This record gives sequence, structure tokens and C-alpha cells, in this order.
Amino acid sequence: MMEYRLDLSFYININSVVRTVMNMNEQPFFSSLIESYFIALGVLIGGSIIGGIAAFFTGKPPLTEIFNLSNSIRIWAIIAAIGGTFDAVYSFEKGVLDGQTKDIVKQCLLILSAFGGAQTGAQLIIWLTQEHISK
Repeated sequence: MMEYRLDLSFYININSVVRTVMNMNEQPFFSSLIESYFIALGVLIGGSIIGGIAAFFTGKPPLTEIFNLSNSIRIWAIIAAIGGTFDAVYSFEKGVLDGQTKDIVKQCLLILSAFGGAQTGAQLIIWLTQEHISK
């Protein structure tokens, strides 16, 4: 009898650990929106500035390259922020085929948040480089 209780308590403890781990993967939606925004912002600014450092080492004008890179990697910042294209397609599929419009709206808001982060990063790069004045 004592052995049975020990096994049952072990099962209950493992079950609660598994539920906790599974709930950790599901983030609240608002925090996902903020993360999406800042991931796109960080990818755009970080990639552009690191590319500008590489341009400096290769003898190209760094500020011009930073501006050009920020225009080139904008879409990749958005894709990185939403977690790749397959997650977005799966959410749209789930929303359309299963009739869950809530998932479609959430995914659209995540994409808009990533667009906002990329646009903010591009605007900061424009202000930093002042390339719009020279053109």
C-alpha cells in the first residue's frame, strides 16, 4: 500500500510539472505583441549597424550602407518577429478551416506589430544616417 501511494504521488508531481511546462509555452497575447514589435526593431537596427561596421572595414561609406541595409532587411525583420512564415500560415489555415476567427485576428495583429517595429527601426536609421537629405 505504501508503494502505491509513492507511485501515485510521483505521477501527480510529474503531471503538474508537465502542465506547468506546457503552460509556459503559451504566452499571453499582449506580451507576444510587444515581443514581436521589439524583435523586428532589434533585427532591423542591429543588422543595419553590424552591416555598417562591415562596410567600414571594407572601405564603403558606412552610413550609406546602413541606410541601404535597413531597406533591404525590413521584410526579414518582420519574418523573424512573427516566428517564420509557417506559423503564420498555420494560424490562418486554422482560422479559416476551423472557423476560429480569433486566431486570424491575433495573427494579423502580430504581423501589424512586427510591421510597426520594422517601420520604427527604419525611421530611426533614417534619422541616424540623414540619407534622405543627401538624395
